[in-house]
Amino acid sequence: MRILIIHNFYQHKGGEDVVFAQEAAILTEAAHQVETISFHNKKGLKGLLQFFLYPWNVCASRKIMKQVNGFNPDVVHIHNTHYAIGPLLFRKLHQANIPVVLTLHNFRLLDPSANLFHNNTVFTDTIDREFPWKSIRNKVLDNSLLKTFWTAFTVYLHKRLGTWKNIERILTFSEFGKQLFLNSTLGLNADQIAIKPNFAVEDSEPYKVQKKDFFVYIGRLSEEKGVESLLKAFSLSQYTIKIYGDGPLRDRVKEASEIHSNIIYGGFQSKEILHQYVSQSQALIVPSIWFEGMPMTVLEAFACGTPVIASKIGILEEMIRPGKNGLLFEPNNKKSLKETLDNWMSLSTDDKEIISDNCKKDFFDNYSAQKNVLLLERIYKEAIQQSKIQ
Repeated sequence: MRILIIHNFYQHKGGEDVVFAQEAAILTEAAHQVETISFHNKKGLKGLLQFFLYPWNVCASRKIMKQVNGFNPDVVHIHNTHYAIGPLLFRKLHQANIPVVLTLHNFRLLDPSANLFHNNTVFTDTIDREFPWKSIRNKVLDNSLLKTFWTAFTVYLHKRLGTWKNIERILTFSEFGKQLFLNSTLGLNADQIAIKPNFAVEDSEPYKVQKKDFFVYIGRLSEEKGVESLLKAFSLSQYTIKIYGDGPLRDRVKEASEIHSNIIYGGFQSKEILHQYVSQSQALIVPSIWFEGMPMTVLEAFACGTPVIASKIGILEEMIRPGKNGLLFEPNNKKSLKETLDNWMSLSTDDKEIISDNCKKDFFDNYSAQKNVLLLERIYKEAIQQSKIQ
């Protein structure tokens, strides 16, 4: 199959970049003919021009269509178009009768915030609105009225033009995400949306790592990640938590680690070091209080047989099956988290071993590279067939 994969990089590296590169690599390894084209959001005057061209970027679309005409792909897979590419590309590909698959890595089509999180709480007020005036008034995107309005206008313009309805397959990570999009004013239909999880690299260690008496948190140190409730829960317990990452709450974490000997801050570490700690830990803690996309840390934990203790919110409630591959607790609730930690530590060694084995099984059944390739191939074929009957 001839596959063109398109991606727009933000100024700061994110999980979408990793998925873009990984999927291009595994599809190539599976003997598909793959080409990629990417754009980067710029700073300064160039970035300002990209921003204002966002709703109708003729130049970016022309450049991409030139490669499309030269490569003649069977299908085009797009990961991100914000800002440097823009939604006009979808219209050009549809006019050329090229099947298109779009991965939704966030909720930008539902609200300019992209993460449905504002003022330290989940924000879903505008999902069922034709135009998100409340989001604009609240300046949910980078606290900027202009950025919020222009992003909202771009999505709204292409909603009115029917752009989003003309995409053959739109990919979300979970049933939860799918329902959010179906309940919106985008006008999408259920057959148009497919669920495709991310994947992680398989654990190469053929043996089981000896578990130690500590838990681990890996990720951005910020409010939406539930770091405050994490610190409060462990300050009330005797259990050890090792925290790795960086972000606006770094000083808060360092302060807590100086006061409580069971809270250990390890800063930013290499992927190899993090893998070691995740493998050895009792469980990975994911205390998010917002709607995650699909945390790669969870997949990587499953890959090495480490259970996950997570907030009962959004996609995490789908991924984590209590007593099977981890445990769930109420989001932003230190008491619930502490009780869940107590429940975990009360389990027998045999019970923990069974849960660890379930984690690895879940990984190979749902989140391995091999499963991902098969799923992508099926989705591409469906998109191609759908394009022929339109």
